[in-house]
Amino acid sequence: MQIDPQTLSTSATAVPTNPESLPHTAPGESQAFNWKRPFVYLSFILFGAGVALTGNYFITNAPQLEGTPSTSRAAETTTGRDRTASSPSASNPNFVTNVIDSAGPAVVRIDAARTVETRLPPAFKDPRVREFFGSQVPTPPSEKVQRGAGSGFIISQDGQILTNAHVVAGADKVTVTLKDGRRFDGQVLGTDPVTDIAAIKIDAEDLPTVKLGNSDQLRSGEWAIAIGNPLGLDNTVTTGIISATGRSSSEVGVPDKRVRFIQTDAAINPGNSGGPLLNERGEVIGVNTAIIQGAQGLGFAIPINTAQRIAAQLAETGSVEHPFLGIQMVTLSPEVQERFNNDPRNQTRLETEQGVLIVQVLPNSPAAKADLKPGDVIQQIDGRAIAEAEAVQAAMENVRVGDRITVTLARNGNLLELPIEVGKLSNHSHPTPK
Repeated sequence: MQIDPQTLSTSATAVPTNPESLPHTAPGESQAFNWKRPFVYLSFILFGAGVALTGNYFITNAPQLEGTPSTSRAAETTTGRDRTASSPSASNPNFVTNVIDSAGPAVVRIDAARTVETRLPPAFKDPRVREFFGSQVPTPPSEKVQRGAGSGFIISQDGQILTNAHVVAGADKVTVTLKDGRRFDGQVLGTDPVTDIAAIKIDAEDLPTVKLGNSDQLRSGEWAIAIGNPLGLDNTVTTGIISATGRSSSEVGVPDKRVRFIQTDAAINPGNSGGPLLNERGEVIGVNTAIIQGAQGLGFAIPINTAQRIAAQLAETGSVEHPFLGIQMVTLSPEVQERFNNDPRNQTRLETEQGVLIVQVLPNSPAAKADLKPGDVIQQIDGRAIAEAEAVQAAMENVRVGDRITVTLARNGNLLELPIEVGKLSNHSHPTPK
């Protein structure tokens, strides 16, 4: 706190400057007044300035005492949900470096090689074309090897690795390279194209591992740190924030997936796939997996809770069974209701504006066997209210193949409760919602 000299001089007792305003004195006292009284006033002014400056020094330099009002107010701002004040980024400006030092050694490069059959255009197979062009007709080998690279991270000291399914899909040979330069042959334990998660195993012990966080507790605005090997540039680190959570697969542009994606503005490029997305405490919160073509500052990751659950099944059985109803659906709204009711092909009318409208029921599916019909509006599943299509998908993640659920739906103004035995999603099935 700085003291304005102008303010200090006017806030103290003022020295009269007009001689006519001075008190009358005896003739013998005039000389004494001219020397003593101004000196006394000046002493008061200097004393007041000294007190003010001394007080300012103690205010700005003395340590805060417990229980003082200012300390109490500071304590109040660090309680409850204020995670910024207690976060590593608040106490340590180099928290990203600490995260990389902790998690970086467990991030790996994955090189996959797959053999594919090469095919000539049908015209080149015509004997007349070959006879006319002779040796000019290309005769490539019948097979060629495609190579790709991605990222992954070690989740157990004995060599279990998480990555994306598309990184190792169809691979004949997988090579895993650690940050310290060691290379291992990787065994693919299993892949799940529905969630784009794969589990790999390498033969090693005492490996560095990452810490796994809880993606269910993520909030927009939290720090996000991506580590991977984009475009062949190994051990690349990018930072940003969590832009959004719970992005549906249809919003991201991959409707064949069953994932509620994390959105981040941390740079994610080809080669980042399968690498970890970490929080400011160095915990993995997601598996980097997708970018939207033509977008800038938008990347997506699979929540680690989903990835961990899928990886555990892949490590145990080599495959994942996904529950399946066999419906295509859309969240109901007044606009959807109006469009449906105005379509002459529909023989029923929607009397409700809330719920999930069944658009199509796949033949021989569990829904078809339970007598669900297009135009039905799902209201509840096992007694829990359903307001949007994504909620049906979330409900299905909590059941297993073979379980029986009860679907409450509206049909022609009536409420029906229909039991359904949950089926298994196969390559010939379509994931829901569409």
